[in-house]
Amino acid sequence: MHGGGVYYHDSGSRSSMIAGNEKCESYLLFHHETVLGNTSRAFLYFALLAYCFIGLSAITARFFRSMENVVKHSRQVVKVDPLTGAETIEYEKVWNYAIADISLLAFGTSFPQISLATIDAIRNLGNLYAGGLGPGTLVGSAAFDLFPIHAVCVVVPKAGELKKISDLGVWLVELFWSFWAYIWLYIILEVWTPNVVTLWESLLTVLQYGLLLTHAYAQDKQWPYLSLPLERSERPVDWVPAENISYGRVNKFHQEYSEVLKDEEEGSEQIVDILKHSESMEGPPIYHNLPASDVSESSSHHLKSGIILEEPSVLAIWKLQFVEAYMLERRDSRKLNNMCLRLARIFWQLLLAPWRLLFAFVPPYQIAHGWIAFICSLAFISGIAYVVTQLTDLISCVTGINAYVIAFTALAGGTSWPDLVASKIAAERQITADSAIANITCSNSVNIYVGIGIPWLIDTIYNFIAYNEPLRIKNADGLSFSLLVFFCTSVGCIGVLVLRRRTLGAELGGPKIWAWITSVYFMFLWLIFVVLSSLRVSGII
Repeated sequence: MHGGGVYYHDSGSRSSMIAGNEKCESYLLFHHETVLGNTSRAFLYFALLAYCFIGLSAITARFFRSMENVVKHSRQVVKVDPLTGAETIEYEKVWNYAIADISLLAFGTSFPQISLATIDAIRNLGNLYAGGLGPGTLVGSAAFDLFPIHAVCVVVPKAGELKKISDLGVWLVELFWSFWAYIWLYIILEVWTPNVVTLWESLLTVLQYGLLLTHAYAQDKQWPYLSLPLERSERPVDWVPAENISYGRVNKFHQEYSEVLKDEEEGSEQIVDILKHSESMEGPPIYHNLPASDVSESSSHHLKSGIILEEPSVLAIWKLQFVEAYMLERRDSRKLNNMCLRLARIFWQLLLAPWRLLFAFVPPYQIAHGWIAFICSLAFISGIAYVVTQLTDLISCVTGINAYVIAFTALAGGTSWPDLVASKIAAERQITADSAIANITCSNSVNIYVGIGIPWLIDTIYNFIAYNEPLRIKNADGLSFSLLVFFCTSVGCIGVLVLRRRTLGAELGGPKIWAWITSVYFMFLWLIFVVLSSLRVSGII
């Protein structure tokens, strides 16, 4: 709430005092929403906000799959032996893994926060004061990334399984730039130009993202004078392990990637469906029909299982995305004996159905090495982020909760959900912990250098041209306090990761009891950040 308890929205929406109670006259779609009481509207808007977060988690799985295809892209290279002159053809990856983690993975999973902050900045054009929604969300998102996501990733590996960072040098570079990002932000707000952001400060903020990319690449390539002389473990050839697909007759299942189903249709020829799938929300099942007699007899030059599969057309895959969107119950759900659990799964699929139908319009990731699906996924994420900004304004209006508190708690957690999903998938599927942890540290850097830098750059350029004035920060004290709390608690988080590396030999996994103790500790640090920041913004401390 602003201005003596009256909330003013950029679009002209307002709150009025009726019979001593504040009534919010803003609305999302229909003016008749204002007829409802503030309590009913708050419940409605919180429910819609939660539903938007479910949509973000659904599109993230599709985004992650498209990104995998982008990173897997290889190019043919002809090398000539200098002695014999013989030519050999080799295939090398187009993307450097360190750059892929920092740019594609971190930027993509941070896109909800970046979109939200940019939308907030564009809505704020013409105002000498910056909006607090974007920066508050990004600082809160940094805390959510560092603490709850680490808490999830550390318990994801199977009991006793250890996953460590193979390239400590690159991680230390990413960690340095992540810490420096928040030190830099504090310097801007409290040291050089207190409560003010100038054009050159916002420009330097954005340019430092390029320095991060350059430094990480130099470390990965072991450039002299620019890299740390640290040995690194052997890294896997592929960014994600190859999917080993196993096949068999009816009722033989591969846990994650393949399943053999028997077609019970009547006919003279028995048909076996080979169903290949990944995560439940990553995409639709892809069927390949083969005569049953061929299942055990056919051979393949590109599948170890010895089965020749005819590649389905892109249109067929795209069509199956829409078919799969309407599936409310999967085969594994039908086999459940617990009816309550089965109904719960059907209810969840019903809840996801509108999102799945909407995201079915995203082209299959098999097109253009996944780039089209990657860009379309980001567009959907941006659209959901816009709705989230509107809902946050309305929640602040009808409840009277400080918008900054909403920003670094509920909004930060919801927009960081793609980060959590992506890091969890990386921790599950990859052999090492590099990408899972790199996504966390790099997302924090991206949040500052891009997520705050670009919105501030937009506003400072406009203010410089229109008014010849810098951009002023209304709640700089609260933001600076949150930065200090975050910095102190993050030292405790990184210290535990270092301790796990020295004692257990890995940052993620290990004995379940220690993994869960670490997870609870990380969540405790997050609660400290949220409580202290909320009390400071509310004026209690």
